[in-house]
Amino acid sequence: MEKKTFYITTPIYYPSDKLHIGHSYTTVAADAMARFKRLTGYQVRFLTGTDEHGQKIERRAQAAGKDPQVFVDEIVAWIKKLWQLLDISYDDFIRTTEERHKQAVQKIFQRFYDQGDIYKAKYEGLYCTPCEAFWTERQLVDGNCPDCGRPVELVSEESYFFRMSKYVDRLLAHIEANPDFIQPASRKHEMINNFLKPGLADLCVSRTTFDWGIPVPFDTGHVIYVWLDALSNYITALGYMSEDGSLLQTFWPADVQLIGKEIVRFHTIYWPIFLMALGLELPKKVFGHGWLLLDDGKMSKSKGNVVDPEVLVERYGADAIRYFLLREIPFGADGHFSEEALVQRLNFDLANDLGNLLNRTLAMLKKYFAGRVPAPAERDPADEDLRRQAEVLPRTLENLMDELQFSAALAEIWKFIARANKYIDDMSPWALARAGRTERLQTVMYNLVECIRIVSVLLLPFMPKTPPRIWQQLGIAGEADLQSWDSILSFGRLPAGEQTAPGEVLFPRLELTGEGGAPVRQATKKDKGKPQAAQPAAAGKPADADGTGLLAIEEFARVDLRVAEIVAAEPVAGADRLLKLQVDVGGQQRQVVAGIARYYRPEELPGKRIIFVANLKPAKLRGVLSEGMLLAASDDEGNLVLATTDAPIKSGAKVK
Repeated sequence: MEKKTFYITTPIYYPSDKLHIGHSYTTVAADAMARFKRLTGYQVRFLTGTDEHGQKIERRAQAAGKDPQVFVDEIVAWIKKLWQLLDISYDDFIRTTEERHKQAVQKIFQRFYDQGDIYKAKYEGLYCTPCEAFWTERQLVDGNCPDCGRPVELVSEESYFFRMSKYVDRLLAHIEANPDFIQPASRKHEMINNFLKPGLADLCVSRTTFDWGIPVPFDTGHVIYVWLDALSNYITALGYMSEDGSLLQTFWPADVQLIGKEIVRFHTIYWPIFLMALGLELPKKVFGHGWLLLDDGKMSKSKGNVVDPEVLVERYGADAIRYFLLREIPFGADGHFSEEALVQRLNFDLANDLGNLLNRTLAMLKKYFAGRVPAPAERDPADEDLRRQAEVLPRTLENLMDELQFSAALAEIWKFIARANKYIDDMSPWALARAGRTERLQTVMYNLVECIRIVSVLLLPFMPKTPPRIWQQLGIAGEADLQSWDSILSFGRLPAGEQTAPGEVLFPRLELTGEGGAPVRQATKKDKGKPQAAQPAAAGKPADADGTGLLAIEEFARVDLRVAEIVAAEPVAGADRLLKLQVDVGGQQRQVVAGIARYYRPEELPGKRIIFVANLKPAKLRGVLSEGMLLAASDDEGNLVLATTDAPIKSGAKVK
């Protein structure tokens, strides 16, 4: 059977001094898609690279006192280092200064000229050097470039022009016949209404006012316009116009071309028309995603508001950054970046949900079965829902990834993680152990380890460093057959008897300091055994009457501990650690402010029966009244759990 193929590209990046986190966003998304397709059995070609010609490169090299080639070589080395830090698994990195590309572009230009698509004329018009784009007077915004807002230059020179108007009707027909070609739909409507229907002017495709570019083969006083040069990389990287066209035969047309929305026009108008003129198929999908925004707008080097991905990777790790970029923002929409949002997302999802599932499971497995995975024995109807969700999840992810819905795909994985955490609470392995229900306990613990294995495989495309760390702790590090896509399509492929080995915490909880925003762990070994929230002793410790440091029973009896049920929860505005809870204590409603926002989401809490200090003096926290205190405990690994009851008991019951 012929192997399925998949070709995905990012735009080739202009070699600026530093790529910001917004550039990384596109490449991380493409990498996740490429890894997912490889995981599911496709032969994948993933292309990225650098766009190194043009007037702005020439000017910047001159300002730095360097030859343009030396100038770009230094920056490209840094870009490749960044992609290595972010675990970008590209199959080819193309540079437009490579001979394979330059020779092919010259042949493309010659073909266009020979078939009458290119002609020479005098050009006079408005040009934005930073964007390398020509504009008409009506397209300017306040006299400036509509994309970057910077001044344009009046350019007058002899140029070659491409007859774009010749192909407009054909392109419009293609867009209409292929509704998925330009995505999301808002970009398609913009291209049709703002550029194609008003009439498309012929495109200037050569320049004479600078020489840092690919020479026109039959007129060496001209260099080829950078967009004709740059856009051609998607096929020159496959060997187009070379002696070996096997890659082009295998992978073209591209399945997905990912780009930022600011260059949609070039990729959905100029590029398809060039391909039509070459007689090649058009890409199946061009997806223009949104921007990562800061509080003061789009990240831009000229604004001085860029976020350095190298610094973020050093602080948080590549997998954490990849997870945030893919999970936080629905792909296609604009999204906001802040380090506070990053830390909160990492604490909630990675430390609390995923980390706690692994830590709790392996700790109980060690306690009850010496760390060895038991064989499932006594089944229960509650197991079937868990198994069903596990077996549906891979197909759900395939559908979402085909639609480039990275955030939704990760959300589905995290729903399953939440289901597994709830399974622990529902099945209460500790209660099964106390009751001597060993066979039922075996099944519960097996199911939990199998859930973690399935999650680890699903996370491979998004967070490639994390699954091997999980496999090490599950004892399956060298077992490739348990790390494959096929192994998770049915529940129960994990063999009993595997020896687990609990290791370091995957994602320690973090908080931002006031000094430069560098993160620190919230818990250290000094905190071992100390509750991190809701300590009754901190709210009015009795005097040490006999000097021994021990409490008399009468002193302990002063603390009124009750079972309470959480009925509602919501964040406290302006406080990232606090939640405001409404609790029922034997029919009496109380409001409590608790510092657990980094460990529990509001929607997780209603219905939990917790241990509650009912006779604590009311106080205000951040201006919100708190009428009691919850009990919780944490360990030296930064895990925090609420003290809850392991069996049903009515709200208001006294804890003795």
